[in-house]
Amino acid sequence: MENVRVRFAPSPTGALHIGGVRTALFNYLFAKKHNGKFILRIEDTDQGRFVEGAEKYILETLKWCGIEPDESPIHGGDFMPYRQSERNDLYKRYAEQLVQNGNAYYAFDTPEELEEMRNRLTAAKVIKPQYNTATRSSMKNSLTLSPEEVEKKLAGGEPYVIRLKVPKDEEVRLQDQVRGWVKVNTEDIDDKVLMKSDGMPTYHLANVVDDHLMKITHVIRGEEWLPSAPLHVLLYQFLGWEESMPSFAHLPLILKPDGNGKLSKRAADKAGFPIFPLNWTDPETSELAKGFRETGFLPEALINFLAFLGWNPGTEQEIFSLEDLAESFSIDRVNKAGTKFDFDKAKWFNQQYIKSLPSSTFSEDLKSSLVTQYGVECDLETTEKIIHLLKERVTYPGEFLNSSLVLFKDPVNYDEAVQRKKWNSDTPTALRLFTDQLEKQETISAANAKDLFWTTLESNGFKPGQFMQTLRLTLTGQGSGPDLMSMIEIMGPKKSAERINYSINLLDSSK
Repeated sequence: MENVRVRFAPSPTGALHIGGVRTALFNYLFAKKHNGKFILRIEDTDQGRFVEGAEKYILETLKWCGIEPDESPIHGGDFMPYRQSERNDLYKRYAEQLVQNGNAYYAFDTPEELEEMRNRLTAAKVIKPQYNTATRSSMKNSLTLSPEEVEKKLAGGEPYVIRLKVPKDEEVRLQDQVRGWVKVNTEDIDDKVLMKSDGMPTYHLANVVDDHLMKITHVIRGEEWLPSAPLHVLLYQFLGWEESMPSFAHLPLILKPDGNGKLSKRAADKAGFPIFPLNWTDPETSELAKGFRETGFLPEALINFLAFLGWNPGTEQEIFSLEDLAESFSIDRVNKAGTKFDFDKAKWFNQQYIKSLPSSTFSEDLKSSLVTQYGVECDLETTEKIIHLLKERVTYPGEFLNSSLVLFKDPVNYDEAVQRKKWNSDTPTALRLFTDQLEKQETISAANAKDLFWTTLESNGFKPGQFMQTLRLTLTGQGSGPDLMSMIEIMGPKKSAERINYSINLLDSSK
C-alpha cells in the first residue's frame, strides 16, 4: 500500500472525548503500519460552537499520548493551512461549481418557513420531516424560483444557503472496510446544506473538499458518521473525484460499561471515571473535569487500553508498546459491534505498566513529595526501594506517597480483627525477643531480617509462623500488606525495633 495518508479531524468545540483519542490512535497506527502520514486537521467551520483553548487541548493530548501528527497547524506540511476556517475561499468555489453543474441549488427559506414546513410534514405523519426530493418543490429556492428572481435575491444580499440536490430514487453504494458494502437509497438522504448563510461551509462539503485536496487515502472515523457517508459519496461523484475517493472505515461505538448505549460524559461521571484524556475546565461554567493523566494513568497504558476498544490482535497478547501496536494493527481486525468501556481493565493496564517500569522512574517524584507534603527526608536509594516494594500493589503513581507513609509514621489505628484473633499472652515475649536482636544490628537486609526472626523465635521454643501477622500489626497497624521483611530493611533495624516495642506496649495494655 503506497502513499497512505490519513487524517484526524476534530472540531475545537470543547474537550476531546476519549472516543476521539481512540479514533486518532487508529488513524495513527494505520499510517505507521503502512509507512504513511498522519494528518491533524482542525474542522472549525462552526464558529458558533468554537471554544477557546480547545485546539491547544487537542494538540497537547496527542503529544501526551505519543501520537503526534506528521502534518498539522503546528507541524506544517505541503497542504497548509490545516484549519478549515483559513480555507474558506476553497469551499465557496466548489459549492458554486456544484450549483453551476446542477448538483446543488440556492435556498432562500427563512427559519420560520423551514419550521412551518417541518410542522406541516409532522402533522401529515411524515416520519422524517426534512428538506428533500419530495419537499424542495414547495420551498423557496433556485429550483422553484425564476432565474430573474434568484438573481435579484442574490444581488440584493438576501440570506441564502447552498443545498445539495440529491437525485431521486437512486442507490448509493460504498464499501466500508469494517462493515462491508453499505447501500442507501437517495430517498433516505435529505438535501443537506453545503454552505451556510454566514458563508461558512458545513462539515459535509468541507471535509470532502479537504480530503480530496490533501490526498487523503483512507477515512477512518467513528460510526456516528456512517449515515453521512452516502452523502459524501455523492459529493465525490458530483465533483468528479470518484476515482480518487478514499476508502472508508467506520469504527464501532464505545459503549457504557453495561453496554447500554454510547459512552457519554454523564455516564462516566455517574460511574466515577474520567472521559477526557487531560483535565478540562469548562470555560462557561468553570467546572473541572478530571482527565486520565491527572487521575494517574500513564500514556502508554491508556493507549494500550484504547487500542483494544474495538480491535484485537488475534492472539492472547495484551501488552503492546505503541510500536508493537503499529506493527500488529489491521483494519481487518476491527470489530463491527460496539465495545464496552471497562474501566477496571483500564486500571489493570496501568498496573501492568507501573510494574514493568524501573523503580527509578517514580523515585524522584516520591522523594520530592515526601519532603514537600510531609517533611520527610529520604534519599533516592531508599525511595527506589520503597517503589520496588509497593509497585505490585498500586494502580496509580500518586498512590506511592500515601502507601509509603507507613514506613515513616507510627500506626495510629490497629486492625481489631487481627488483634482479637492473633494476639495472645506469648505475643509480647516472642516479638521482644526479635526486637532485642534487631537493636544490635546497624543495617539489615530483608533476607537477613527473615533469618533473624525465624532463628530467634525457634531457638526460644516459638513457632515463627504464628507471630508473622502480629509482627505486621505492630509495624503497620494492618493485617496485610507488602513484604514485611523488606519494610524492616527500608526502615532500618533500630527504627523497626522501636516501633514494634511501641506497638507492643499499646496493644498489650489494651487487652
